[in-house]
Amino acid sequence: MEETPPIPQLQMVWPQARLEMLPIPKLPAGYHLRTYKPGDETSFYKVMALAGWPGWDMEKLKPWLYRILPEGWFMAVHTASDQIVASAMATHDPTWLYPFCAELGWVAADPAHSGKGLGTAVVAAATARMITGGYTHVRLYTEPFRHPALKIYLKLGYLPYLAAPEESELWQEVCKQLDWPFTPGEWMQATKE
Repeated sequence: MEETPPIPQLQMVWPQARLEMLPIPKLPAGYHLRTYKPGDETSFYKVMALAGWPGWDMEKLKPWLYRILPEGWFMAVHTASDQIVASAMATHDPTWLYPFCAELGWVAADPAHSGKGLGTAVVAAATARMITGGYTHVRLYTEPFRHPALKIYLKLGYLPYLAAPEESELWQEVCKQLDWPFTPGEWMQATKE
């Protein structure tokens, strides 16, 4: 039996030139933004499953809890039902090249509440938290088929990071599908350090 090849991950970065431009979370009436509090885990698992990542439990969450910045796990909450409907994490993600690097992680939203800007709000809040935390290297990883998430990231100001020729080809296809300008030269100039 042949194994399915892994889906390639796209990397995006918050450009150095935008570190002074914090994204501002905006929520529609009927929703509010808050950070994680103990007891949110079960609701988070449900949102993750609805967003296409089933199987979350404490064992899977625990390694992430150690990496989340203080006050860095954001939840969009449907006020009337007090249900978490979107989530994003601002995490510490050191590498040998960037020991003080942050990563936007596990962005998810309940599809029943789509089209309201909730994903954008939690991403904006988590991004602002990483920048105000002093991080100058902020990144994220996602799959090329996550079109709604990719549009959020691009609209907020994240740029594709092109580390290899095959990534450029992936981004060219993604941009075509999103009807987004494919400008690899501009991205490379804005993301080089």
